[in-house]
Amino acid sequence: MKVYTYSEARQNFSTILDFAKSEDVIIKRRGGETFKIVFKKSSTSPFDVAGIKTKATTNDILNAIKESRA
Repeated sequence: MKVYTYSEARQNFSTILDFAKSEDVIIKRRGGETFKIVFKKSSTSPFDVAGIKTKATTNDILNAIKESRA
């Protein structure tokens, strides 16, 4: 764990964020308050789903849509 002052963190923010990917970072204010920066992996999109194989053609799909709207 690495501790930075507020001023150091402000001046080197990009570097500190890169460092936080591998280790926790603490930022300490003059008044004694401390803040912890922790890397959080981004979650996958709910729309990122695996495809399926089917023998349906485009016309089959369009006909099914037309039938469902009738």
